[in-house]
Amino acid sequence: MNNTVLIIDDDIALQTLLARIISKEGFNVLTASNAASGLKLLDKEDVSVVMSDVNLPDANGIELVGTIKLKRPLTEIIVITGYGTIADGVMAIKNGAFDYLVKGDDNTKIIPLISKALEKSQLQSRISQLENKISDKYSFENIVGNSAAIQVAKNLAGKVAQTDATVLLLGDTGTGKEVFAQSIHYASKRKNKPFVAVNCSTLGKELLESELFGHKAGSFTGALKDKQGLMEEASGGSIFLDEVGEMSIDLQAKLLRVLETQEFYKVGDSKPTRVDIRVITATNRNLQQEIDKGLFRMDLYYRLSVFKINLPSLSERVDDIDLLTTHFINIFTDKMAVQYPKISKDFLDTLKTHSWKGNIRELRNVIERAMILCDGELRPEFLPLEFTYQENAPNSLELAEVEKQHIKKVLMITKGNKAEAAKKLDIGLNTLYRKIEGYNIK
Repeated sequence: MNNTVLIIDDDIALQTLLARIISKEGFNVLTASNAASGLKLLDKEDVSVVMSDVNLPDANGIELVGTIKLKRPLTEIIVITGYGTIADGVMAIKNGAFDYLVKGDDNTKIIPLISKALEKSQLQSRISQLENKISDKYSFENIVGNSAAIQVAKNLAGKVAQTDATVLLLGDTGTGKEVFAQSIHYASKRKNKPFVAVNCSTLGKELLESELFGHKAGSFTGALKDKQGLMEEASGGSIFLDEVGEMSIDLQAKLLRVLETQEFYKVGDSKPTRVDIRVITATNRNLQQEIDKGLFRMDLYYRLSVFKINLPSLSERVDDIDLLTTHFINIFTDKMAVQYPKISKDFLDTLKTHSWKGNIRELRNVIERAMILCDGELRPEFLPLEFTYQENAPNSLELAEVEKQHIKKVLMITKGNKAEAAKKLDIGLNTLYRKIEGYNIK
């Protein structure tokens, strides 16, 4: 937003006076004699502040406020009113105007009022830009992967994001459930409201209850003052409950009430608290089995699983490993302020044959480690030891073979420096030489 001010007034003398006063202070001034021509200018020009008379030949200035706000929500409007129509100025403010000026008032009020309106307009513009950046950051397009499995998950998430339906994300640890939850939120109509995430497995029952629902002062030892819970904090937006399968049966009942009535009782409170909230949950547990064991409520499961999305493991989307590897290398190149490394074919081949029990999270950690050790080219020697065992000794679990592969790996890491390798292996140098000769390590 720039410093352009649009004056809409059919009183040419007043219009000219205002334009002269405002332009002398360095503002860019546009003028219009009626609402129609003013709205046309708004379509073409980047206007931060509008000054409009209440009585226009082709429109009511109060109604015009609403029209301008629909067209340009970040533009601030100052209404110009006569002495006998101050009530109109007040009504215009209720409709979204920034403030009003009374004709005949001291002209020294004009510039400070415009400056304040401009400051608010620019602040709102910056906030809007930041919100758009956040939305872009968490857009489905930024979920890396072109495999059929991930495309199915993204398509389903994109469709449900437009609704307020409860979503249950299913998948192994490290498959990106929180990333999907954020993308669903920021693609929804709630995107400008809070997104709150909580891991239900990291807190005990009492602490989780207090964190989620809040408490009243004196409700338990240490509760010295009222506390707002995360449910209330997320009102208007979305709350993401990760590892919901870890929640105790008692808390499951409270969560069910939130889903059914959009209200809950804080710990120690006798009055319910109402919220407007969307619930997204995730688990790597089989909730059907948990129900059979009596550890999860069936009625809650049916409320949570209105829309289920299965997130594929990395082993189901091996074709995405190249893209994900490049993505993480880019991240750590920027983070570490280093040059983008070469990537050996053996390095990528090794990544593609790994089992990836930790999925995308494990891949990210492995790439970060390799980037730390990297000397300009990413090679298999910069991968953790288990990768070497997996690649070079898949059919042998003999202790001698494992030791041989471990020594070879350490020698690769030390670039053949046997003294350094012996130190890392915590053995004597002579012992290392004997083992190298015994295992015929080249």
